[in-house]
Amino acid sequence: MCGIVGYVGDKKAQDFLVSGLKRLEYRGYDSAGIATVSEDGEPTLIRAKGKIAELEKKLAKAKRDDHVGIGHTRWATHGEPSEVNAHPHQAGDIYVVHNGIIENYKELKKELGGHEFKSETDSEVLAALIDSFYGGGKYDLADAVVQALKLVKGTYGIAVVSRKNPEELVVARSGSPLVIGVGNDETLIASDASALVGHTKRAIYLNDGEVAKVKKNSIEIRTLDAEPVSAKVEEIETNLSAIQKGGYEHFLLKEIMEQPESLAETLRGRVDAVDGTVRLGGPGLKEAELRKIRHLIIVGCGTAYHAGMLASYYIEQFTPEITVETVIASEYRYRQAYIPENSVALIVSQSGETADTLACLREIKKQGVKTIGIVNAIGSTIAREVDGGTYVHVGPEISVASTKAFTSQVIAMVMFGLTIAQAKGVKNTILQPYVKEIAKLPEEIGKVLEEVKKPMEKIAKKYASYEHAIYLGRDTAYPTAMEGALKLKEISYVDANAYAFGELKHGPLALVDDRFFEVALLPMGVLYDKAVSNVQEVLARGGHMIVVTNARDFDLPVEHVVKIKSELTIFAPILMNLVMQLLAYYVTVAKGLNVDQPRNLAKSVTVE
Repeated sequence: MCGIVGYVGDKKAQDFLVSGLKRLEYRGYDSAGIATVSEDGEPTLIRAKGKIAELEKKLAKAKRDDHVGIGHTRWATHGEPSEVNAHPHQAGDIYVVHNGIIENYKELKKELGGHEFKSETDSEVLAALIDSFYGGGKYDLADAVVQALKLVKGTYGIAVVSRKNPEELVVARSGSPLVIGVGNDETLIASDASALVGHTKRAIYLNDGEVAKVKKNSIEIRTLDAEPVSAKVEEIETNLSAIQKGGYEHFLLKEIMEQPESLAETLRGRVDAVDGTVRLGGPGLKEAELRKIRHLIIVGCGTAYHAGMLASYYIEQFTPEITVETVIASEYRYRQAYIPENSVALIVSQSGETADTLACLREIKKQGVKTIGIVNAIGSTIAREVDGGTYVHVGPEISVASTKAFTSQVIAMVMFGLTIAQAKGVKNTILQPYVKEIAKLPEEIGKVLEEVKKPMEKIAKKYASYEHAIYLGRDTAYPTAMEGALKLKEISYVDANAYAFGELKHGPLALVDDRFFEVALLPMGVLYDKAVSNVQEVLARGGHMIVVTNARDFDLPVEHVVKIKSELTIFAPILMNLVMQLLAYYVTVAKGLNVDQPRNLAKSVTVE
């Protein structure tokens, strides 16, 4: 979950390392550091606890013209956030930055008795292990890294530099992403391609088990078994404006407001509103294969899991002969679950690197089940390992809390469901209302955002002092409520939990008092009247309630009613989710908290 950068070339390494770390700070912001080496082998190691700004203060007093170096921004796993636990870690002539977890670090540490360990991290053990092979002169830097990694159990993305060889870096990965940027008289390293934008458009995505010896004009890749690898150079599609705030105070607000455009990109070329059909080429399944599908597993974590839940409610509506099962990846990977014949798995991940989701993908593939990726990050590990897939094309999400990806993930999965239904011969009269509403969604999202943005800012200030919240919904509004509660808790630290309205009387109703406020989602539909009755149950017990609804005649005496004015009915919960996103955002702003970088979290969860 940490951010890694590296540079070798003719320019000042420190400049790229700092700018790259700033772009990757969303991946971890407990501490940061860089190590550079001069042409005569003089190293400079600078580390700081806290955000990149703290590192910059130290760098201002230690400017160097070195042309090779590595950098790291940390999300703590082993050892508390501190300067001594910050990367890079040094052992002898070796400097290492590491993303991942070395599971057998305690055993390795015992065998490395000659090294005086200064930190609590597993990463310093890796540095010492590499130095144990490198220090004797028997191995060059790349070979020393390979020998060390053969003894390692766990996951890693690493970049290594030596004071004895200031002309090269060595990088390797297993379960944690690394990208090599191919420039002119320079080569750049990053754990996310966003750090490379503006420096080069050409990149090589390392695969698990690969090690690369990197110089400014050459890249040699091989496996841990010394087999040479012919690398594929791909184009980075992200542009510089996509990773800048664009006039917004926070990335989160920018990404919320980008949803009309981001969803339009998801739909581009895939939806024909005139004849009411959907065309998805990415999954790569023939009509005969689609017709055989009887069981759909949707795998995700956090927001991706909620997106899968919401999509499953919709898919069940128009493909009644399919069983849809939504599972939490971190649990499902360890279950002994039987997957029946004629199953397909949807693997959902914004980053395409989520460790638990990737582990599920690999376990599911062992059973011979077709896997389809619903991924945003092009070139990511999940995108490369699935049998087929649909990119959601929402552009970079820099804020830790996911917003625009959720919207597009839901619709991408619904479109896959529509593709199955079309192949199975479900009547067009049944499917067409879904397709027509999907086609209108980007425009309707834009309208709703403009209408509710200012009212939600005012409403949020009233509830910013609460420490507890309950989110409520039925049917498609239930997973939407779950996602709304997650947004509030992860950025504002309010203890927010979601319940299906029908479950209130089975326990959660006991929570209703003046310490809590409630958010109720009431889309029009067959369960609307029942949901209204549930609202009355909460009001009868003194609830402090915000109601979000597209019903025109709602008139119960709740504290606030947010009316969704849209002709859409099927996908009204998607529009209601915009209100949830803005509520979470403005509550967090009112509390004076860090919107884009909430405590204890990071964007891309690449460790278990």
